[in-house]
Amino acid sequence: MPESGVSRAQHIRTTDTTPQSGTPVPGGAATTAARRTGLLVTLVLGGLTALPPLSMDMYLPALPAVTDSLHAPAATVQLTLTACLTGMALGQVVVGPMSDRWGRRRPLLLGMAVYVLATALCIFAPSAGLLIAFRLIQGLAGAAGIVISRAVVRDLYDGVAMARFFSTLMLISGVAPVIAPVIGGQVLRLTDWRGIFAVLTGVGVLLTLVVWKWLHETLPPAERHTGGIGDALRTMRGLLADRVFTGYMIAGSLAFAALFAYVSASPFVIQEIYGASPQTFSLLFGINSIGLIAVGQINGKLLVGRVSLDKALTFGLVVIVAAATALLLMTTGVFGDAGLGPVAAGLFVLMSAMGLAMPNTNAQALMRTKHAAGSASALLGTSQFLIGAIASPLVGIAGEETAVPMAVVQLVCAVGALVCFLGLCRPWQRPSAI
Repeated sequence: MPESGVSRAQHIRTTDTTPQSGTPVPGGAATTAARRTGLLVTLVLGGLTALPPLSMDMYLPALPAVTDSLHAPAATVQLTLTACLTGMALGQVVVGPMSDRWGRRRPLLLGMAVYVLATALCIFAPSAGLLIAFRLIQGLAGAAGIVISRAVVRDLYDGVAMARFFSTLMLISGVAPVIAPVIGGQVLRLTDWRGIFAVLTGVGVLLTLVVWKWLHETLPPAERHTGGIGDALRTMRGLLADRVFTGYMIAGSLAFAALFAYVSASPFVIQEIYGASPQTFSLLFGINSIGLIAVGQINGKLLVGRVSLDKALTFGLVVIVAAATALLLMTTGVFGDAGLGPVAAGLFVLMSAMGLAMPNTNAQALMRTKHAAGSASALLGTSQFLIGAIASPLVGIAGEETAVPMAVVQLVCAVGALVCFLGLCRPWQRPSAI
Protein backbone atom coordinates (compact mmCIF):
# COMPACT_ATOMS: atom_id res chain seq x y z
CA MET A 1 0.00 0.00 0.00
CA PRO A 2 1.42 3.47 -0.81
CA GLU A 3 2.58 5.45 2.18
CA SER A 4 -0.30 7.67 3.30
CA GLY A 5 -0.10 11.32 4.27
CA VAL A 6 -0.67 10.53 7.92
CA SER A 7 1.92 7.76 7.82
CA ARG A 8 4.41 10.29 6.45
CA ALA A 9 3.58 12.56 9.38
CA GLN A 10 4.32 9.67 11.75
CA HIS A 11 7.72 9.22 10.10
CA ILE A 12 8.45 12.93 10.08
CA ARG A 13 7.64 13.25 13.77
CA THR A 14 10.38 10.78 14.65
CA THR A 15 13.02 12.25 12.31
CA ASP A 16 12.10 15.87 11.66
CA THR A 17 10.57 17.38 14.78
CA THR A 18 10.61 20.99 15.92
CA PRO A 19 13.39 22.48 18.01
CA GLN A 20 10.95 22.77 20.94
CA SER A 21 10.78 18.99 21.16
CA GLY A 22 14.51 18.79 21.33
CA THR A 23 15.45 17.60 17.79
CA PRO A 24 16.77 19.93 15.09
CA VAL A 25 14.80 20.34 11.91
CA PRO A 26 16.68 19.51 8.71
CA GLY A 27 14.28 21.78 6.81
CA GLY A 28 13.42 21.66 3.12
CA ALA A 29 10.99 19.17 1.62
CA ALA A 30 10.38 17.31 4.88
CA THR A 31 9.15 20.48 6.59
CA THR A 32 6.86 21.32 3.67
CA ALA A 33 5.43 17.79 3.66
CA ALA A 34 4.87 17.98 7.41
CA ARG A 35 2.93 21.22 7.03
CA ARG A 36 0.72 19.83 4.27
CA THR A 37 0.08 16.63 6.22
CA GLY A 38 -0.47 18.57 9.43
CA LEU A 39 -3.25 20.60 7.82
CA LEU A 40 -4.94 17.46 6.48
CA VAL A 41 -4.72 15.69 9.85
CA THR A 42 -6.01 18.81 11.60
CA LEU A 43 -9.09 18.99 9.39
CA VAL A 44 -9.93 15.29 9.72
CA LEU A 45 -9.36 15.15 13.49
CA GLY A 46 -11.20 18.44 13.87
CA GLY A 47 -14.21 16.86 12.19
CA LEU A 48 -14.06 13.87 14.53
CA THR A 49 -13.82 16.02 17.65
CA ALA A 50 -16.61 18.27 16.35
CA LEU A 51 -19.07 15.39 16.02
CA PRO A 52 -19.94 15.07 19.77
CA PRO A 53 -20.75 18.79 20.28
CA LEU A 54 -22.59 18.75 16.97
CA SER A 55 -24.67 15.77 18.12
CA MET A 56 -25.45 17.52 21.41
CA ASP A 57 -25.77 21.19 20.57
CA MET A 58 -27.79 20.95 17.38
CA TYR A 59 -30.42 19.15 19.40
CA LEU A 60 -30.53 21.67 22.26
CA PRO A 61 -33.04 24.19 20.82
CA ALA A 62 -35.43 21.27 20.27
CA LEU A 63 -35.50 20.04 23.88
CA PRO A 64 -38.70 21.91 24.81
CA ALA A 65 -40.31 20.70 21.54
CA VAL A 66 -39.29 17.10 22.28
CA THR A 67 -40.87 17.45 25.72
CA ASP A 68 -44.19 18.44 24.11
CA SER A 69 -44.01 16.00 21.19
CA LEU A 70 -43.30 12.89 23.26
CA HIS A 71 -45.45 14.02 26.22
CA ALA A 72 -42.54 13.53 28.61
CA PRO A 73 -41.37 15.71 31.54
CA ALA A 74 -38.30 17.90 31.08
CA ALA A 75 -36.21 15.73 33.41
CA THR A 76 -36.94 12.67 31.25
CA VAL A 77 -36.05 14.48 28.02
CA GLN A 78 -32.79 15.66 29.59
CA LEU A 79 -31.97 11.98 30.01
CA THR A 80 -31.57 11.83 26.22
CA LEU A 81 -28.49 13.99 26.77
CA THR A 82 -27.40 11.89 29.73
CA ALA A 83 -27.76 8.69 27.70
CA CYS A 84 -25.63 10.04 24.88
CA LEU A 85 -22.96 11.20 27.32
CA THR A 86 -23.00 7.88 29.16
CA GLY A 87 -22.62 6.03 25.87
CA MET A 88 -19.69 8.22 24.88
CA ALA A 89 -18.07 7.52 28.25
CA LEU A 90 -18.50 3.74 28.20
CA GLY A 91 -17.66 3.44 24.52
CA GLN A 92 -14.28 5.05 25.06
CA VAL A 93 -13.30 2.42 27.63
CA VAL A 94 -13.77 -0.22 24.93
CA VAL A 95 -12.52 1.61 21.85
CA GLY A 96 -9.40 3.12 23.43
CA PRO A 97 -7.69 -0.21 24.28
CA MET A 98 -8.96 -1.66 20.97
CA SER A 99 -7.11 1.09 19.11
CA ASP A 100 -3.92 0.32 21.06
CA ARG A 101 -4.19 -3.32 19.98
CA TRP A 102 -5.61 -3.19 16.41
CA GLY A 103 -4.62 0.31 15.34
CA ARG A 104 -6.65 3.47 15.01
CA ARG A 105 -8.35 3.06 11.63
CA ARG A 106 -10.50 -0.08 11.88
CA PRO A 107 -12.16 0.68 15.25
CA LEU A 108 -12.83 4.22 14.08
CA LEU A 109 -14.57 3.19 10.86
CA LEU A 110 -16.68 0.61 12.69
CA GLY A 111 -17.74 3.15 15.29
CA MET A 112 -18.68 5.71 12.64
CA ALA A 113 -20.84 3.19 10.77
CA VAL A 114 -22.78 2.30 13.93
CA TYR A 115 -23.13 6.01 14.79
CA VAL A 116 -24.83 6.65 11.45
CA LEU A 117 -27.28 3.78 11.99
CA ALA A 118 -28.16 4.82 15.56
CA THR A 119 -28.68 8.45 14.55
CA ALA A 120 -31.01 7.37 11.76
CA LEU A 121 -33.05 5.35 14.27
CA CYS A 122 -33.47 8.48 16.44
CA ILE A 123 -35.49 10.01 13.60
CA PHE A 124 -38.24 7.41 14.07
CA ALA A 125 -38.25 7.13 17.89
CA PRO A 126 -41.93 6.96 18.96
CA SER A 127 -41.31 7.52 22.68
CA ALA A 128 -38.87 9.14 25.08
CA GLY A 129 -37.73 5.71 26.26
CA LEU A 130 -36.72 4.55 22.79
CA LEU A 131 -35.12 7.91 22.02
CA ILE A 132 -33.02 7.52 25.16
CA ALA A 133 -31.99 4.00 24.05
CA PHE A 134 -31.04 5.14 20.54
CA ARG A 135 -29.10 8.07 21.94
CA LEU A 136 -27.20 5.66 24.19
CA ILE A 137 -26.15 3.61 21.13
CA GLN A 138 -25.31 6.82 19.28
CA GLY A 139 -23.02 7.81 22.13
CA LEU A 140 -21.39 4.39 22.37
CA ALA A 141 -20.51 4.49 18.67
CA GLY A 142 -19.60 8.17 18.56
CA ALA A 143 -17.03 7.55 21.29
CA ALA A 144 -14.70 6.12 18.64
CA GLY A 145 -14.13 9.53 17.08
CA ILE A 146 -13.44 11.19 20.43
CA VAL A 147 -10.96 8.72 21.86
CA ILE A 148 -9.12 7.88 18.64
CA SER A 149 -8.67 11.49 17.58
CA ARG A 150 -6.82 12.21 20.85
CA ALA A 151 -4.75 9.03 20.44
CA VAL A 152 -3.80 10.04 16.89
CA VAL A 153 -2.63 13.42 18.18
CA ARG A 154 -0.43 11.60 20.71
CA ASP A 155 0.88 9.34 17.93
CA LEU A 156 1.97 12.29 15.82
CA TYR A 157 2.96 15.06 18.23
CA ASP A 158 4.78 15.72 21.50
CA GLY A 159 5.56 18.56 23.89
CA VAL A 160 4.76 22.08 22.77
CA ALA A 161 3.54 20.83 19.37
CA MET A 162 0.94 18.61 21.03
CA ALA A 163 -0.32 21.40 23.31
CA ARG A 164 -0.66 23.73 20.34
CA PHE A 165 -2.40 21.06 18.27
CA PHE A 166 -5.03 20.57 20.98
CA SER A 167 -5.70 24.31 20.95
CA THR A 168 -5.99 24.21 17.15
CA LEU A 169 -8.44 21.32 17.42
CA MET A 170 -10.46 23.46 19.81
CA LEU A 171 -10.73 26.10 17.08
CA ILE A 172 -12.06 23.59 14.54
CA SER A 173 -14.25 21.59 16.90
CA GLY A 174 -15.42 24.85 18.47
CA VAL A 175 -17.08 25.82 15.20
CA ALA A 176 -19.55 23.00 15.82
CA PRO A 177 -21.15 24.46 18.96
CA VAL A 178 -21.18 27.88 17.30
CA ILE A 179 -23.13 26.77 14.26
CA ALA A 180 -24.97 23.73 15.67
CA PRO A 181 -27.66 25.55 17.69
CA VAL A 182 -28.11 28.01 14.84
CA ILE A 183 -28.60 25.14 12.39
CA GLY A 184 -30.89 23.42 14.88
CA GLY A 185 -32.97 26.55 15.29
CA GLN A 186 -33.28 26.97 11.54
CA VAL A 187 -34.15 23.29 11.02
CA LEU A 188 -36.97 23.76 13.53
CA ARG A 189 -38.34 26.51 11.29
CA LEU A 190 -38.66 24.01 8.43
CA THR A 191 -39.53 20.79 10.24
CA ASP A 192 -39.70 19.28 13.72
CA TRP A 193 -37.00 17.91 16.00
CA ARG A 194 -36.77 14.68 14.00
CA GLY A 195 -35.34 16.67 11.10
CA ILE A 196 -32.35 17.52 13.28
CA PHE A 197 -31.44 13.83 13.52
CA ALA A 198 -31.85 13.53 9.74
CA VAL A 199 -29.24 16.27 9.29
CA LEU A 200 -26.95 14.57 11.83
CA THR A 201 -27.28 11.31 9.91
CA GLY A 202 -26.06 13.04 6.78
CA VAL A 203 -23.15 14.59 8.66
CA GLY A 204 -22.20 11.17 10.01
CA VAL A 205 -22.21 9.63 6.53
CA LEU A 206 -20.04 12.43 5.16
CA LEU A 207 -17.53 12.22 8.01
CA THR A 208 -17.31 8.42 7.66
CA LEU A 209 -16.40 8.82 4.00
CA VAL A 210 -13.81 11.46 4.86
CA VAL A 211 -12.19 9.20 7.45
CA TRP A 212 -12.18 6.24 5.06
CA LYS A 213 -10.58 8.33 2.31
CA TRP A 214 -8.01 10.44 4.14
CA LEU A 215 -7.24 9.20 7.66
CA HIS A 216 -4.82 6.29 7.38
CA GLU A 217 -3.13 4.32 10.15
CA THR A 218 -0.93 6.24 12.62
CA LEU A 219 0.04 3.42 15.01
CA PRO A 220 2.65 1.06 13.48
CA PRO A 221 2.17 -2.67 14.19
CA ALA A 222 5.43 -2.73 16.16
CA GLU A 223 3.99 -0.24 18.69
CA ARG A 224 0.66 -2.01 19.24
CA HIS A 225 -0.24 -3.91 22.39
CA THR A 226 -0.72 -7.63 21.86
CA GLY A 227 -2.44 -8.47 25.15
CA GLY A 228 -6.14 -8.99 25.73
CA ILE A 229 -8.62 -7.48 28.15
CA GLY A 230 -6.44 -8.29 31.14
CA ASP A 231 -3.51 -6.41 29.66
CA ALA A 232 -5.74 -3.42 28.89
CA LEU A 233 -7.05 -3.36 32.45
CA ARG A 234 -3.53 -3.55 33.86
CA THR A 235 -2.49 -0.66 31.63
CA MET A 236 -5.40 1.46 32.83
CA ARG A 237 -4.70 0.55 36.45
CA GLY A 238 -1.11 1.67 35.97
CA LEU A 239 -2.26 4.98 34.50
CA LEU A 240 -4.64 5.60 37.39
CA ALA A 241 -1.83 4.85 39.84
CA ASP A 242 -0.02 7.90 38.46
CA ARG A 243 -1.20 10.59 40.88
CA VAL A 244 -0.41 13.47 38.53
CA PHE A 245 -2.17 11.88 35.53
CA THR A 246 -5.22 11.19 37.72
CA GLY A 247 -5.18 14.78 38.97
CA TYR A 248 -5.28 16.20 35.47
CA MET A 249 -7.94 13.67 34.48
CA ILE A 250 -10.29 14.52 37.37
CA ALA A 251 -9.70 18.28 37.12
CA GLY A 252 -10.49 18.23 33.41
CA SER A 253 -13.53 16.05 33.97
CA LEU A 254 -15.01 18.32 36.62
CA ALA A 255 -14.41 21.36 34.41
CA PHE A 256 -16.18 19.51 31.60
CA ALA A 257 -19.08 18.76 33.98
CA ALA A 258 -19.42 22.48 34.75
CA LEU A 259 -19.52 23.11 31.00
CA PHE A 260 -22.09 20.40 30.43
CA ALA A 261 -24.27 21.69 33.27
CA TYR A 262 -24.56 24.80 31.13
CA VAL A 263 -25.17 22.78 27.94
CA SER A 264 -27.92 20.72 29.57
CA ALA A 265 -29.69 23.51 31.47
CA SER A 266 -29.31 26.52 29.18
CA PRO A 267 -32.17 25.66 26.75
CA PHE A 268 -34.63 25.76 29.65
CA VAL A 269 -32.92 28.59 31.55
CA ILE A 270 -32.64 30.91 28.54
CA GLN A 271 -35.92 30.02 26.83
CA GLU A 272 -38.29 29.04 29.63
CA ILE A 273 -37.09 31.18 32.56
CA TYR A 274 -35.91 34.26 30.67
CA GLY A 275 -38.37 33.98 27.76
CA ALA A 276 -35.91 34.00 24.86
CA SER A 277 -36.78 32.45 21.49
CA PRO A 278 -34.94 29.39 20.12
CA GLN A 279 -33.12 31.71 17.72
CA THR A 280 -32.01 34.04 20.53
CA PHE A 281 -30.84 31.06 22.52
CA SER A 282 -28.88 29.83 19.50
CA LEU A 283 -27.25 33.26 19.12
CA LEU A 284 -26.22 33.40 22.79
CA PHE A 285 -24.93 29.84 22.66
CA GLY A 286 -22.88 30.70 19.60
CA ILE A 287 -21.39 33.80 21.26
CA ASN A 288 -20.35 31.73 24.26
CA SER A 289 -18.74 29.18 21.98
CA ILE A 290 -16.83 31.94 20.19
CA GLY A 291 -15.46 33.02 23.57
CA LEU A 292 -14.26 29.48 24.25
CA ILE A 293 -12.63 29.28 20.81
CA ALA A 294 -10.93 32.68 21.15
CA VAL A 295 -9.42 31.88 24.54
CA GLY A 296 -8.34 28.46 23.26
CA GLN A 297 -6.48 30.17 20.41
CA ILE A 298 -4.88 32.65 22.79
CA ASN A 299 -3.72 29.65 24.79
CA GLY A 300 -2.28 27.84 21.75
CA LYS A 301 -0.84 30.76 19.81
CA LEU A 302 0.35 33.11 22.56
CA LEU A 303 0.66 31.31 25.89
CA VAL A 304 2.04 27.85 25.03
CA GLY A 305 5.84 28.05 25.00
CA ARG A 306 5.81 31.33 26.93
CA VAL A 307 3.73 30.52 30.00
CA SER A 308 3.68 27.08 31.62
CA LEU A 309 0.55 25.07 30.96
CA ASP A 310 0.02 24.69 34.70
CA LYS A 311 -0.06 28.47 35.22
CA ALA A 312 -2.52 28.93 32.37
CA LEU A 313 -4.64 26.07 33.73
CA THR A 314 -4.65 27.55 37.24
CA PHE A 315 -5.82 30.92 35.93
CA GLY A 316 -8.55 29.28 33.86
CA LEU A 317 -9.89 27.27 36.79
CA VAL A 318 -9.89 30.33 39.09
CA VAL A 319 -11.90 32.31 36.51
CA ILE A 320 -14.40 29.44 36.18
CA VAL A 321 -14.86 29.39 39.97
CA ALA A 322 -15.39 33.18 40.02
CA ALA A 323 -17.92 33.05 37.17
CA ALA A 324 -19.84 30.18 38.76
CA THR A 325 -19.95 32.08 42.07
CA ALA A 326 -21.35 35.16 40.33
CA LEU A 327 -23.99 33.05 38.57
CA LEU A 328 -25.10 31.50 41.86
CA LEU A 329 -25.44 34.93 43.46
CA MET A 330 -27.47 36.21 40.49
CA THR A 331 -29.79 33.21 40.23
CA THR A 332 -30.52 33.19 43.98
CA GLY A 333 -31.61 36.85 43.80
CA VAL A 334 -28.80 38.36 45.87
CA PHE A 335 -28.59 41.19 43.32
CA GLY A 336 -32.35 41.33 42.79
CA ASP A 337 -33.85 40.37 39.44
CA ALA A 338 -30.63 40.09 37.44
CA GLY A 339 -32.29 39.52 34.07
CA LEU A 340 -30.97 37.75 31.00
CA GLY A 341 -28.10 40.16 30.26
CA PRO A 342 -26.01 39.66 33.43
CA VAL A 343 -26.67 35.91 33.50
CA ALA A 344 -25.60 35.62 29.86
CA ALA A 345 -22.44 37.60 30.67
CA GLY A 346 -21.59 35.24 33.53
CA LEU A 347 -22.08 32.22 31.28
CA PHE A 348 -19.87 33.82 28.63
CA VAL A 349 -16.99 34.25 31.10
CA LEU A 350 -17.39 30.69 32.38
CA MET A 351 -17.45 29.21 28.87
CA SER A 352 -14.50 31.31 27.68
CA ALA A 353 -12.30 30.14 30.55
CA MET A 354 -12.85 26.56 29.40
CA GLY A 355 -10.47 27.47 26.56
CA LEU A 356 -7.67 27.37 29.14
CA ALA A 357 -8.90 24.40 31.16
CA MET A 358 -9.78 21.75 28.58
CA PRO A 359 -6.80 21.69 26.17
CA ASN A 360 -4.22 22.06 28.94
CA THR A 361 -5.54 19.22 31.11
CA ASN A 362 -5.62 16.90 28.08
CA ALA A 363 -2.12 17.87 26.92
CA GLN A 364 -0.53 17.57 30.35
CA ALA A 365 -2.14 14.19 31.00
CA LEU A 366 -1.27 12.70 27.60
CA MET A 367 2.33 13.89 27.81
CA ARG A 368 2.77 11.35 30.61
CA THR A 369 1.35 8.42 28.59
CA LYS A 370 3.28 7.89 25.37
CA HIS A 371 3.25 4.10 25.94
CA ALA A 372 -0.57 3.79 25.94
CA ALA A 373 -2.14 6.78 24.23
CA GLY A 374 -5.38 4.96 23.38
CA SER A 375 -6.00 3.73 26.92
CA ALA A 376 -5.05 7.10 28.40
CA SER A 377 -7.37 8.90 25.97
CA ALA A 378 -10.13 6.44 26.91
CA LEU A 379 -9.71 7.19 30.61
CA LEU A 380 -9.73 10.93 30.00
CA GLY A 381 -12.85 10.77 27.86
CA THR A 382 -14.68 8.26 30.02
CA SER A 383 -14.11 10.31 33.15
CA GLN A 384 -15.26 13.50 31.43
CA PHE A 385 -18.44 12.06 30.00
CA LEU A 386 -19.40 10.03 33.08
CA ILE A 387 -19.08 13.01 35.39
CA GLY A 388 -20.87 15.14 32.79
CA ALA A 389 -23.65 12.55 32.62
CA ILE A 390 -24.06 12.72 36.40
CA ALA A 391 -24.19 16.53 36.35
CA SER A 392 -26.76 16.68 33.53
CA PRO A 393 -29.92 15.54 35.38
CA LEU A 394 -28.97 17.46 38.53
CA VAL A 395 -29.48 20.81 36.82
CA GLY A 396 -33.20 20.04 36.37
CA ILE A 397 -33.82 18.64 39.84
CA ALA A 398 -35.87 21.66 40.93
CA GLY A 399 -37.95 21.84 37.75
CA GLU A 400 -38.00 24.42 34.97
CA GLU A 401 -38.69 27.51 37.10
CA THR A 402 -35.24 28.19 38.58
CA ALA A 403 -31.64 28.34 37.37
CA VAL A 404 -30.18 27.83 40.86
CA PRO A 405 -29.42 24.08 40.39
CA MET A 406 -27.37 24.87 37.28
CA ALA A 407 -25.30 27.44 39.14
CA VAL A 408 -24.83 25.16 42.16
CA VAL A 409 -23.63 22.26 39.99
CA GLN A 410 -21.26 24.56 38.11
CA LEU A 411 -19.76 25.99 41.30
CA VAL A 412 -19.31 22.60 42.98
CA CYS A 413 -17.63 21.18 39.88
CA ALA A 414 -15.41 24.23 39.40
CA VAL A 415 -14.20 24.23 43.01
CA GLY A 416 -13.68 20.47 42.85
CA ALA A 417 -11.58 20.84 39.68
CA LEU A 418 -9.33 23.45 41.25
CA VAL A 419 -8.91 21.44 44.46
CA CYS A 420 -8.07 18.22 42.56
CA PHE A 421 -5.57 19.99 40.34
CA LEU A 422 -3.75 21.64 43.23
CA GLY A 423 -4.02 18.64 45.57
CA LEU A 424 -3.02 15.86 43.17
CA CYS A 425 -0.91 17.52 40.46
CA ARG A 426 0.95 19.85 42.88
CA PRO A 427 2.46 21.89 40.07
CA TRP A 428 4.75 23.82 42.41
CA GLN A 429 6.62 20.57 43.17
CA ARG A 430 7.38 19.72 39.52
CA PRO A 431 9.49 21.60 36.98
CA SER A 432 7.23 22.58 34.10
CA ALA A 433 8.13 20.81 30.87
CA ILE A 434 6.55 23.51 28.72
